[in-house]
Amino acid sequence: MKLASDIKIDQEAIRLLANLLKETNLGEIEYQIDSLRIRVSSVGQSPAPAPHGEISGDKTSDPEAISLDNMASHVGVIEAQMVGTVYLSPGPGAEPFISVGDTVSEGQTLFIIEAMKVMNMIKAPRSGVVKHIFVKEAQPVEYGDPIVVIV
Repeated sequence: MKLASDIKIDQEAIRLLANLLKETNLGEIEYQIDSLRIRVSSVGQSPAPAPHGEISGDKTSDPEAISLDNMASHVGVIEAQMVGTVYLSPGPGAEPFISVGDTVSEGQTLFIIEAMKVMNMIKAPRSGVVKHIFVKEAQPVEYGDPIVVIV
């Protein structure tokens, strides 16, 4: 296991990613090699608007600016970390873990993804309010599919 003091930061890679971010008008870019991941974000900057009919790569940075059009790319979206089946409640007939409007705490269980007969409890990465749930009970998901928005 590497300690934070053992990690050598590649400042040139960060500069290149920041320049690429500017050139492409993206709001965020992430690059990963093995267990080292670099994420560069243009927090506080608004990208040039995408021409009509095109989708911008930017994630909406204003947590309150949520519409159905930008919900799936919202900065507060929690995505599927694996391919599997989503369960919104702990068992058949049980109350769901969360509902729209609920306040959740960091570490609280949001949903379960069953992958290869293993039930994976997905926890909230941060505290906030559930603004939208994209999936239905027992719905199959792919890696990166939006599941829920928490702001």
